[in-house]
Amino acid sequence: MTRVLVTGFAPFGGETVNPSWQAASLLAAEPPAGLTVTAAELPCAFATSLGALRDAVRACAPDLVLCLGQAGGRPAVTVERVGINLDDARIPDNDGEQPVDEPVVPGGPAAYFSSLPVKACVAAVRAAGVPAAVSHTAGTFVCNHVAYGLGHLIATEFPHVRGGFVHVPWAPEQVTDGTAPALEPATVARGLRALLVAAATTPVDQDLKTPEGATH
Repeated sequence: MTRVLVTGFAPFGGETVNPSWQAASLLAAEPPAGLTVTAAELPCAFATSLGALRDAVRACAPDLVLCLGQAGGRPAVTVERVGINLDDARIPDNDGEQPVDEPVVPGGPAAYFSSLPVKACVAAVRAAGVPAAVSHTAGTFVCNHVAYGLGHLIATEFPHVRGGFVHVPWAPEQVTDGTAPALEPATVARGLRALLVAAATTPVDQDLKTPEGATH
């Protein structure tokens, strides 16, 4: 059995739910065949999120780590290709902190690429009937902080682990005006189950060679 840790974030910005945690909980409750899934909720806070992630990895001893975050306005499940060593918060986190132009890890590399087969993961989500895309930016808020932090943990403390970050759209209950894109957490979870199977069975050096680039 492949052991998987899936993390989601606590609600932030005045919201009462976070679809990343909703999806993570659904994955743990109903994991894909052949995988055991443990879910952990991370605080949406620069100062404490990586400590919580490290504790969860130590407790779970996973083979794979999938960190999830909310990306309001995105219409699809987006598999992040890279996390950068930069915190530049447009809004405060849940602790009221708002770092600007600060590194995630002082002295760390400029970036970490996902160690998941991102294009195979996207193809698997689409095959499950859920919209998906490769993303080349995880932003500069707490989601990127965790995406980069996960890469750093793997590089420095857990070299046997593979992992990456995925953004999910708003849940319908978060869209009050009915105009922004949203996906039901159950739909997101269906796509992520397929993603986890692809991640567990496809080495990153055997990822699909399909065009998923961006021009802007």
